[in-house]
Amino acid sequence: MNLSLVDPFVLAQDCPEALTGRLRSGHSTSIRFSHRGDLLASGRLDGIVVIFDIETNGVARKLRGHTRQVQSLSWSANDRYILSASQDWKCVLWDLKDGSRVRTVRLESPIFIAELHPKNHLLFVAALFEEQPLLVDISSEIPKKLALPSAPLRPQIERDNATEKQAAQDAKQTSTVTVFTPSGDYIISGTNKGWMNIIDTSTRQVQYSTRVTSHLIIYIRTTSSGSHIVVNSSDRIIRTFNLPDLADPSHSFDTMRLEVEHKFQDVVNRLSWNHVSFSSTGEYVTASTWMNHDIYVWERGHGSLVKILEGPKEELSVVEWHPHRPFVAAVGVDSGRVYLWSILTPQRWSALAPDFVEVEENVEYAEREDEFDIQPIEELHKRRLDLEDEEVDVLTVEPRKTAEFQPGEFRMPVLLDIEGSDSEDEVVAVGAGQFRRKSPGAGRDWMNDETQASGDEARKTAAASGSASARSNGTKRRRAE
Repeated sequence: MNLSLVDPFVLAQDCPEALTGRLRSGHSTSIRFSHRGDLLASGRLDGIVVIFDIETNGVARKLRGHTRQVQSLSWSANDRYILSASQDWKCVLWDLKDGSRVRTVRLESPIFIAELHPKNHLLFVAALFEEQPLLVDISSEIPKKLALPSAPLRPQIERDNATEKQAAQDAKQTSTVTVFTPSGDYIISGTNKGWMNIIDTSTRQVQYSTRVTSHLIIYIRTTSSGSHIVVNSSDRIIRTFNLPDLADPSHSFDTMRLEVEHKFQDVVNRLSWNHVSFSSTGEYVTASTWMNHDIYVWERGHGSLVKILEGPKEELSVVEWHPHRPFVAAVGVDSGRVYLWSILTPQRWSALAPDFVEVEENVEYAEREDEFDIQPIEELHKRRLDLEDEEVDVLTVEPRKTAEFQPGEFRMPVLLDIEGSDSEDEVVAVGAGQFRRKSPGAGRDWMNDETQASGDEARKTAAASGSASARSNGTKRRRAE
């Protein structure tokens, strides 16, 4: 869309307004935007990873390597590589330059989430089901799996007075989510007992622990700057924290205290939250709810609910915010569609001409005295020549709010032989969460016409009609005789 036709007030908005589109290629279970924001990765129920082009809403690539549902997706810093984790106990690193599998790693149990290192695409951290998290180095053909601790680092006084029962309980804790800080120097993990640990990536030792809640921590997400954290737990409360600069040489974990900045919850309906994420600037926190089709948006600074985005008539699971625009994507649990929320941008046609005026209702037009006078041909020709002498600047590029492509950055090649995208028109809902493909003859009148019969029926009909015609011809001949 031409930016000059868009109202500047609309461009200044930083929160989506309404449901504006949807994507469909199979049954999606997880999504993740690329860092540039031009691609959206979708992990499907059948194990296929689909890459959507945001500008065209079309399928740009399909990656096949898993046999079961894709649990999580993670992009590398340059958007060339993407890591997919599945319920088939495998993590696959894909190269989007040619769609090949760089590494395939099989872990010891099903995977909750796997996250790539922000600066090294050959290093990732994974949280496993009922197992200790792993830091996996895939720089060589044989991956190196390094175990990470889940037991919290308690204060020295509690450690001195710790009982055997408490030590045994700490040893049984498992991590349910692990993410890197934006610098990659530390790993933030959440446990099934409500502890949040900060682990040094190089030493793999817990540097700091705090008890967030007594319930299981479901998900953790940081802002792009790493200054804030949002934590979703099973106690139906979303918490945000201010995270100090861990790379500061003067920073000390001994004096560090993580205090809850805001708590977001639905006190009336006591809703449970499926997934949470930050906006591109970190000013907003958005969440999808259990057994509900709405998306809640809070302002992080004041801790107030600013908007409820009305969604489709189904529960939403994963919700992601575009890295540069007021643009939200979420996955429908029942249908597997990817729904998109954005800002409605009515065109401002008054930008086409200085004297163009938009009116709310019909008005009577007052003709000027010389408006339709016939002008001499010489004067019209002179005006045309004067307009041709004006210099038009076609080289200057106006700055945009979104991140521009820089020379040397990776761009995924365009493939023109992508097979069918499994459009939603090919799928029919037969029940809650149950789907089947349409019959090949659905919608084709010449195949579904009731007058069309099968081969056997056609032969029987032809035989019957033939005998009837023979009888009728014989009768006519007898009558003629």
